[in-house]
Amino acid sequence: MMGSGMMMNGMGGGMMLAMGAVCVLAVMVLVLAAAALIKYLRSPQVGSDGA
Repeated sequence: MMGSGMMMNGMGGGMMLAMGAVCVLAVMVLVLAAAALIKYLRSPQVGSDGA
């Protein structure tokens, strides 16, 4: 019983670590996308002026 619990705990910890890493990556991607969008919106649109 005890060994099984430890095994599940170890797997749960690994899953938590993996999910944490995925969450951090997702947040970084969202932040970079937001920064790029803000940069794009704040920059003068040369294409729309030409058209």
